Amino acid sequence: MVVPLGIFGSMYVPSKLIVFGNAATTAKNLIASEALFRLGIASDLLAGIVMLLVVLVLYGLLKPVNRNIALLMVIFLLAGVSIGMLNKLNQLAALLLLSGANDLTVFTTVQLQALALQFLRLHNQGSTIAYVFFGLWLFPLGYLVFKSGFLPRILGILLIVACFGFVIDSFAILLGSREIIGPFASAGEVLFLLWLLIKGVNVEQWEKRALESA
Repeated sequence: MVVPLGIFGSMYVPSKLIVFGNAATTAKNLIASEALFRLGIASDLLAGIVMLLVVLVLYGLLKPVNRNIALLMVIFLLAGVSIGMLNKLNQLAALLLLSGANDLTVFTTVQLQALALQFLRLHNQGSTIAYVFFGLWLFPLGYLVFKSGFLPRILGILLIVACFGFVIDSFAILLGSREIIGPFASAGEVLFLLWLLIKGVNVEQWEKRALESA
């Protein structure tokens, strides 16, 4: 659920409506397709809520390996989701600026369009900050998977690599550069997801770890 919701809200909708080099076109698109833009915001928020449920399931699955590190995994993801959700205020601010409210008549149309675009740019920067934590949570997750004994160690290694990929790319963007690793950073997450959906865990080994940690 997180994947399609996130793709729709964070990639598809912005790509259809936002033109960062043209404030007037962006404003026109948002006004004409306000419902779609709001649906994208709601989709991202729903993805965050689902992700919180996912990390609770993963906590229950991996806490027999190391309860403290599993808790750290939850904390990192909670930070990322919280920043990501709060960041949606920047998108809503862009809509408010283009709403035509009476108290905004002190600004010209061009000024309002420019301000709306700046809030959308600010939203992108906020997303980059959130992705620092979306990267960091993968390190304890990867460590737990590597040490578990009921999931393949290679998945743990790939998740740790993904952690560094997200963090490096996020800081590169915040420092004014571009992505260094790019989409390859998410390969570990995708493979981990597919493994859980198709193969699952070694139940016998999980029960053994659970008894040992009890």
